[in-house]
Amino acid sequence: MKKAAAIILVLMMLFAITGCGSSSGNDKTGDTTEKTNIVFADVGWDSILIHNAIAGSIAETVFGYTWEETSGSTPITAEALKKNDIDVHMEMWTDNLPTYKSDIESGAYAELGVNFDDNYQGFYVPRYVIEGDQERGIEASVPDLKTVEDLAKYADIFPDPEDPGKGRIYGGIPGWEITEIMGRKVEYYGLDEMYNYVIPGSDAAMNAAFISAWDRGEPIVAYYWEPTWLLGMYDFVLLEDAPYNEADYQDGKTACPPVTVTICVSNEFFKTNPEFCEFLGKYRTSSALTSEALAHIQETGEDYKQTAKWFLQNHPELLDEWLTPEQAEKMKAAL
Repeated sequence: MKKAAAIILVLMMLFAITGCGSSSGNDKTGDTTEKTNIVFADVGWDSILIHNAIAGSIAETVFGYTWEETSGSTPITAEALKKNDIDVHMEMWTDNLPTYKSDIESGAYAELGVNFDDNYQGFYVPRYVIEGDQERGIEASVPDLKTVEDLAKYADIFPDPEDPGKGRIYGGIPGWEITEIMGRKVEYYGLDEMYNYVIPGSDAAMNAAFISAWDRGEPIVAYYWEPTWLLGMYDFVLLEDAPYNEADYQDGKTACPPVTVTICVSNEFFKTNPEFCEFLGKYRTSSALTSEALAHIQETGEDYKQTAKWFLQNHPELLDEWLTPEQAEKMKAAL
């Protein structure tokens, strides 16, 4: 019985060694086989989901991949990228990840290019406040309003319904750092003497304030950011501010800086999928294009995949920029 047990043990060890020696697909052992299923990062906001769907649609049709998404916060998805558990991150907001610069310098993962870098934020007003809207019969109430500082002259144009003697400026969401910065901006320009700085309880409440004012053709001044479906659907103007200066920004004395949003991939995916990475390196959009796609979702109720198809049908010029002529024709034919 001891001999039989010994023989069985040896056979089990041989099977285990054989199993460890084989590999399929793209594993953590340095295998150079091209991966056929792409894992995209999902950090929870709408814009990355539309970019995942656009890149995923091209991955399926042109390159023959399947794809899926893995959810997590910005730090968690960055760690997953380092560990090759996530392959592609379509929106790495570089200023939101303290380790980003050192990660790239150390080669923790590969940066392929910039998705967009025109994502502005600050105080916005409806365009009809400045230019009027002839179709809606709205006359311009402050035609010379251009800057945040100019608001000091127009508190009566943006009245606070709960405090008629003062104007109202809407801030960001509670807990956001930018909400505090914009509050300091109100104080820096002396606007707190004539305006109440009101912080909505949620982004839904903020959206409701914008839409309600728009539907009634009334003035409103409020913090917002790009890209978003709301700025894709409604025409709001960002008020100018002093040029961005890192030393003064936290005190609210300058404009908010746009954040460079990059596309990154894991080192393993970069090594084993060069053709797809070449496409991602050419992938470039803008806040306006992203907001346009998000507005389409809001207006139609279509999902991200349906919207990706609609987006590419309406912007075939992007396929010519991102893909080879043969690849672009293949995608256009499929659309």
